[in-house]
Amino acid sequence: MKIVYASTPGQEEKVVELANYFYSDIFPLYFTDEDIHEFERLEVLHTRPEQFERFSTLGDAFQVITSMQTLISILESGHIPEKYQSMFRKNVQILTDYGICFPFNYSQFSESNHVHLEYISTYTKAANRLLL
Repeated sequence: MKIVYASTPGQEEKVVELANYFYSDIFPLYFTDEDIHEFERLEVLHTRPEQFERFSTLGDAFQVITSMQTLISILESGHIPEKYQSMFRKNVQILTDYGICFPFNYSQFSESNHVHLEYISTYTKAANRLLL
């Protein structure tokens, strides 16, 4: 007899939170608003209830969360050293294995693709609130 622990609603919420973080904090560093809008249309990093069934155990959900966090760490570092290329590919493959669309390769996040700092994306979170 084998005991398998189901993923928790909190883990599913964390996956959604990390996907939202990609859209608000990571993608605007490398892509234009038009590109990001197209990612939404293509359902990049989107999860539907049937996808959560693919990683329904604690271990599976943990792998998805860890893969997303690893990709975020690599991409937030700004300059992406070549030594992280295989780690990047491995984590993209894990997401793909669980049915999560992340159709990017390592070179799409190179410094030459880094969007200029003057560019303000509509996808980034506001730095403050307007007080009325």
